Amino acid sequence: MARKSGFTVIELLSITALLIVVGAVFFIQFNAVNTAQRDDRRRTAINAMYYNLEKVYAPRNNNKYPKSLSEKILPGIDPALFTDPDGFKLGDSSSNYRYVPVDCQENSCSGYTLRADLEAEADFIKKSSDDK
Repeated sequence: MARKSGFTVIELLSITALLIVVGAVFFIQFNAVNTAQRDDRRRTAINAMYYNLEKVYAPRNNNKYPKSLSEKILPGIDPALFTDPDGFKLGDSSSNYRYVPVDCQENSCSGYTLRADLEAEADFIKKSSDDK
């Protein structure tokens, strides 16, 4: 009897199923890592704005805060931080970042809330030091 070499159908199906499972796990983990990375970028941006408002802007402006937030108001921050991971600037209606001034008179406010919409967790919120 001649012996034939090769793989059986069962072996091929087993390997195919294994590759599909490994691919699915990789895809799920890849998405989780990317989501966490985008959320970290959002937290970093909000923290940078918060600390610049509290340590630089407010002391120079009688402990008052701006009515709106932009690169011109906080020039010490990397301008890229005002754009969320989806490409929307702070103040755009579709942006993940929001600046909400509190108790404003003319162009100065007594407080604010900074918020970032996170994908994997609850919103990341920072409030002015007097509003805690």
